[in-house]
Parts: sequence; structure tokens; C-alpha cells
Amino acid sequence: MTVASQKVVICLAGLTACGKSTAAKLLAKRFRLKYVSGGIALKELALKLGYKAKQRGWWESTEGIRFLKQRALDPQFDKQIDAKLLEWARRGNVVLDSWTMPWLAKTGFKIWLEVSADERARRLTQRDGISLQKAKQVVNEKDGRTRQIYERLYGFKLGEDYSPFDLILDSESLSSDDVFVVLSYVVKRLVLKQGR
Repeated sequence: MTVASQKVVICLAGLTACGKSTAAKLLAKRFRLKYVSGGIALKELALKLGYKAKQRGWWESTEGIRFLKQRALDPQFDKQIDAKLLEWARRGNVVLDSWTMPWLAKTGFKIWLEVSADERARRLTQRDGISLQKAKQVVNEKDGRTRQIYERLYGFKLGEDYSPFDLILDSESLSSDDVFVVLSYVVKRLVLKQGR
């Protein structure tokens, strides 16, 4: 049975700087699936609104946090993006890099990457070249605002409610390569039912 005939849907979620986007892109490439990111779709929306959302680490910048505040005031931003992501989930053969799809999509294999706030801040310092103090502040603010948005919109508690997930991977001490190896094995065995 080929991947295409199975209409595979994989949802990856986790808090800021947990490595979900890297893992999702690698899985999509490995299994020849479409990669679709809620974050990229929101950035495209931000660009249309005049934000300078192209640079790496933009979400954690002052301007990115300002966009988060604007999103909190207008739920239509997120609802538009989530409607598009749900359409991709219905089509299948996709890896969804999204905070909301594990709760909103009715189908799919759902993965949460668990990493402490301290470790995520440390990763952010390496990725974006900011101080650890600034990284901790950004992680706390971004996580807090994002939680508020989704709890208000959909009623779930991001980072607290793990009920939709098929797999929770503690990737605190794993490299991105290690995470990819583990998730590739899981997808191959549990999603594609290969290698038994």
C-alpha cells in the first residue's frame, strides 16, 4: 500500500521553539507528503497587513508579539487559517505543523513534542542570537498569549490538554536528528503499518 493511497494526515504540535517545524518538514520530505504550516499561513497574513514577517525568528520579535496581540483582538485571523488547514487535512497526504489541528481535525496521527520552557529558551538563543533572559521572556509571553487565543477561540488548553495526541515525545535532550529518527520509525510502524 502506498502513502498516497492511505490519505495520511500527521499533525505535529508543541510550544515555541520545541522543534516541531523542523520535524514536520523532515517527515514530509521523508514520506513524500505535503508540508503545511499554520505559522507560515499566519505570517503570510501578517505580510498582507504590512508586518515585516519574513525574517527568521520573527514570531519572537517585538513586531511578532505585536501581531499576536492583534490576533487576540480579532479571531477571524485564526479561523481563516484553521479553515485552510482543515481543508488540507480532508485532502490527506499531509504533515500539518499546527497548534490547533490536533484538536480540530477529526482524523490523523497527532504528535506533541514536549520540551521545558528553559530548554526552549536556550534553543531560541542559539537560533535567533538573543540573550537567554530575552529568550525566556519571549517564550513566556508568546506561549501565554497563544494559549489565551486558543482557549478563548476553541476552549482547549495548549500545553496542558494532551487528550488528542497519539504520541507525546519528550524531546528535551534529543537533537533534531534524533527526533526525526524516532518519529520516522513511529510513522512507518504505526501510521503506515510497515515493517511488521
